[in-house]
Amino acid sequence: MVLIVIVSCEIAFWVAILGGLAARYLLRKPRLGAGLLLAAPVIDAVLLVFVAVDLLGGATASWQHGIAAIYIGVSVAYGSRMVAWADVRFQHRFAGGPPPEKLTGSRYTAKCWRDVLRTLLAVGIAAGILGAVIVAVGDPDRTAALSGYFGILALVFGIDVVWAVSYTIWPKKPEAGLRPAE
Repeated sequence: MVLIVIVSCEIAFWVAILGGLAARYLLRKPRLGAGLLLAAPVIDAVLLVFVAVDLLGGATASWQHGIAAIYIGVSVAYGSRMVAWADVRFQHRFAGGPPPEKLTGSRYTAKCWRDVLRTLLAVGIAAGILGAVIVAVGDPDRTAALSGYFGILALVFGIDVVWAVSYTIWPKKPEAGLRPAE
C-alpha cells in the first residue's frame, strides 16, 4: 500500500507541476498556475502523514517506508530546482523564452557543489524523518528495515561529493561548435 501511495504522490507531483506550467503559459492564467505549483509541497505532506499514520497505527516498517523518507527529502531539497528546470523548458517551448543554458567549466563545477549542499539537505531531511519514525514507533523490531537507510543516505551523499570533486579536477568542456556559457 505504501508503494502505491508513493507512486501516486510522484504522479500527482508532476501533474501539479505540468498543470501549473500549462496554466501559466498555455492558458495565460498565472494565478491558477501558481496555485497548482503550490500543490506540490502539499503532496509531500500527504505522503509524510500517510507514512506516520501507517507506522503509528501498528504497521511494521518496510523498504517502502524508507523510500518514502528519501522521496520527501529529495522533493523538499530539489523540488524548487525541479520546478525551475521544467519552467525554463516549458517557457522556451511554449512561450518564446530563451533556450535553457548549458553550463560548462567553472559554472558547471559551482552547480555541482551547490548540488552537494542540496543533497546534504535531502539526506538530512530523510535521515531526520527516519530517525523520528524510529523514535516515535519505539519498537526496534518494527522499524529494523529503516536502519539500513542511513548507510544508503551516506553513500548517496558520498557519490555526489565525488561527482563534484571530479568536475573540480576535470571541468566540463563545452560541446563541439558551441560557445561556453562562462
